[in-house]
Amino acid sequence: MQAHATPRTDVTIGLRLEPPHLDPTAGAAAAIGEIGYANLFEGLTRIDRSGKVQPALAASWDVSEDAKTYVFHLRTGARFHDGTPFSAESAQYSLNRARGDASVNPQKGLFEPIDAVEIVDPFTLKITLKRPTGAFLFNLGWPAAVMVASTSADKNKTDPIGTGPFKFASWVRGSSVELVRNETYWGPAAKLDKIIFKFVSDPTAAYAGLLAGDIDAFPLYPAPENLDQFRADKRFSVVVGNTEGKTILAINNGKKPFDDVRVRQALAYAVDRKAIIDGAMYGIGQPIGSHYAPTDPGYVDLTAQYAYDPYHSKALLREAGVTDLKVRLVLPPPEYARRGGEIIAQQLKAIGITVEIVPVEWAQWLSDVFKAKNYDLTIISHVEPMDLDIYARDDYYFDYHNPAYKAVIAELAATTDEAKRLELIGTAQKILADDSVNVFLFLLPKSGVWNAKLKGLWENAPIPVNDLTAIEWTE
Repeated sequence: MQAHATPRTDVTIGLRLEPPHLDPTAGAAAAIGEIGYANLFEGLTRIDRSGKVQPALAASWDVSEDAKTYVFHLRTGARFHDGTPFSAESAQYSLNRARGDASVNPQKGLFEPIDAVEIVDPFTLKITLKRPTGAFLFNLGWPAAVMVASTSADKNKTDPIGTGPFKFASWVRGSSVELVRNETYWGPAAKLDKIIFKFVSDPTAAYAGLLAGDIDAFPLYPAPENLDQFRADKRFSVVVGNTEGKTILAINNGKKPFDDVRVRQALAYAVDRKAIIDGAMYGIGQPIGSHYAPTDPGYVDLTAQYAYDPYHSKALLREAGVTDLKVRLVLPPPEYARRGGEIIAQQLKAIGITVEIVPVEWAQWLSDVFKAKNYDLTIISHVEPMDLDIYARDDYYFDYHNPAYKAVIAELAATTDEAKRLELIGTAQKILADDSVNVFLFLLPKSGVWNAKLKGLWENAPIPVNDLTAIEWTE
């Protein structure tokens, strides 16, 4: 009689970046949600692996005919990890905290349509909106919209306490975060006892860690040049899907000479997207022509609008009276940025622009570029889904201001008719392309490499998370 090995109940997940903290309601870094979303923290709704809205801490909901009133029927028996019961009171607290004057929520705009949050009874919550909001249920499924308890919310950066199937165990700075199974979880028990998120910034170390078995899975593997080697090794699964990562050469529209649309257009014509995808991504990546993913409804293919044409670039710079232009290109750590930046610097040099490459760590990018707007150009992938609204924000780091665009986004937010929404989404994409707000490069692929016996990881990333609630080992 042959004995069957017992499947493992622990997993080590490799992540490229360490988060600045662990509270998804208080920071914009995608790495925060990559650890906490669905694992530690839950929202009223959740986004599944196909990008669809599913029930979470709200078991169901009713929507009024005018689409302005939502009544959520909450789970009974759900508790935070410290034993605090989850109820309509904690849901009301979480939403009012996210939208309040003192809010530091990175997606505060998602909650702006809310007019009132009322407790009907301990497990019924009524939300009244100022106007119909077509994406409201989806927005409640973002990492920034997770539920927190008033008794522990202020400590969630270092001691995160949610309602999810895993609990926070430890954080060794610079190394790893460990989660353990929540034995009192309200829903189906997680199949794993322990998850270790290991921070591996060096692609060579990521490769070695997978081969040695020190890392079981790298959901967003940083070195596409190694994928064929892993494909040839039966111990591994290589799964290439898509993220929502609109990878862009971001332009500081508020600085001269980038406040002139002709200069921004010159940059767009100077950049050869195919050369960047081939050189920085080893051919993996879909070109984009505006700030919208080809995988999302309403996508308009605008990639031909700025076909590679360095001669036209030079002509536009002459027309704008720009000569001897020197620019600072600030590059955060991800390989797509560092490798892509080298290629773009050469392409801009070909049209007479001198590029100073400034590599920075992630924390410095967030403080200098994202918050202080201290940059000319930068390369970054925006992984939030369908985030056209960021170009309508007054103080966003692009420093782009267009009243006509704002009007389109305001109308989109208030529109529930799907055909009209798709039309407005197309209009918004065209405005961004016409204004050449940024140079739109490619959709960041999700190149996952993991142990072939590990099942349940996501192929695509409709939101920037690692939902590990369904993963398990098979023999």
